[in-house]
Amino acid sequence: MYYIGVDLGTSAVKLLLMEGNGKIANVVSKEYPLYFPNPGWSEQKPEDWWSAVVEGLKELTADFDKSQVAGISFGGQMHGLVVLDKDDNVIRPALLWNDGRTFEETDYLNQVIGKDKLSQYTANIAFTGFTAPKILWMKNKEPENFAKIAKIMLPKDYIAYKLSGVHCTDVSDASGMLLFDVKNKCWSKEMLAICGIKESQMAKIFESYEAVGTIKPELAKEFGFKESVKIVAGAGDNAAAAVGTGTVGDAMCNISLGTSGTIFISSKEFGVDKNNALHSFAHADGHYHLMGCMLSAASCNKWWMEEIMQTKEFAKEQSAITDGKLGNNHVYFLPYLMGERSPHNDSNARGTFIGMTMDTSRADMYQAVLEGVAFAIRDSLEVARSLGIDIKRSKICGGGAKSPLWKKIIANVLNIKIDVIESEEGPGYGGAMLAAVACGEYASVEEAAAKLVKVVDTIEPDSEIAARYEERYRKFAQIYPAVKELFPKIS
Repeated sequence: MYYIGVDLGTSAVKLLLMEGNGKIANVVSKEYPLYFPNPGWSEQKPEDWWSAVVEGLKELTADFDKSQVAGISFGGQMHGLVVLDKDDNVIRPALLWNDGRTFEETDYLNQVIGKDKLSQYTANIAFTGFTAPKILWMKNKEPENFAKIAKIMLPKDYIAYKLSGVHCTDVSDASGMLLFDVKNKCWSKEMLAICGIKESQMAKIFESYEAVGTIKPELAKEFGFKESVKIVAGAGDNAAAAVGTGTVGDAMCNISLGTSGTIFISSKEFGVDKNNALHSFAHADGHYHLMGCMLSAASCNKWWMEEIMQTKEFAKEQSAITDGKLGNNHVYFLPYLMGERSPHNDSNARGTFIGMTMDTSRADMYQAVLEGVAFAIRDSLEVARSLGIDIKRSKICGGGAKSPLWKKIIANVLNIKIDVIESEEGPGYGGAMLAAVACGEYASVEEAAAKLVKVVDTIEPDSEIAARYEERYRKFAQIYPAVKELFPKIS
């Protein structure tokens, strides 16, 4: 049988066709526009997602036996606000995870409602990217649109709805809305009341590996699929990527270097750090996870190379950064191009270079960008370590994981082993695995991960380089506190 994973990303949807034994049969990608109506705003049209998915599904399965497709599941960009009216039409473009317009609403939630209450209700505090502040923004700034809301959904769930007709979500994606009681896996009545919405406006909650229904008959006919094809809830992109990298069970770690960057730590027990610096979410394996999320990771690399250096020769530019330079760079970079989430929760933070001198080279600047992302990931790892979590190794995925240099930098900055897996398809592969579990190909997510995810390489930290980075990190950690008060004045 075949299982399809749909990775609904920020710049494109990536569709993956997987055989039951885990072999990837085909991958197709379809791009769609991203809109920035005002500075700091970020939107997409759900209709564009759906068009890309329809086109992508047809192309993905064109040369295969379509009758063998058994299930479709998802990994998707989190936190985005999709609102439908009573006729299930999209009311306005979706506000995305990296949209920064909700700073007033975020401050209201954190300062007036209070972080302690938010953490009590949802296990998390408010961030500008989360869904609840977006709903309050609509209530405050677009009351006419707010009054039309019949259903509130997340990006990937809109695609699941279009395929199945079921208004659904999963526990991992719902955890990032600030509307979900993570510990008890249900909607928080207190948070719904604070946002002025009813539970009837929310989607039905499923575990990530549960089928929400089957494909609509008319779509089955259009795609050439059987009407028995299961539509499976899926997971937020980071939880789906964690499944795809085998980061399930207890005390496993995955680092994702996508547009945003994350460090993801799985746990069989529910837990929250006292400052809510890390997100405490439900996991796609039926348990829980802690996650540190930075808003700009591989996007920093892309920005530096394509916008500043005006080149796409990434490998050529990185070749000048030799082992002898690692841990010896005098230039530092704060990678806060879109503000920052974990652990600072500061929408005003901005990208910052510091330490340049007359002998600073092009390679020094580029190295600082790559190191800045690694240092920022370590910021979140330090929070996990403060909870007594001992991480000795991590999987890695995302576009940035294709760089041998960047992987080496991360291994040494974090001073842990970095495992490279055979398939770096991340959320799409995880989505396909969740579909396989829902269809009975595997008994559990953990069984699927154990059988399908294979480590093919391990980057070991070098003791000398790691020692140099230890000293550099201690200096990096002082920069943000020193310049924090400047950001609101210049942003």
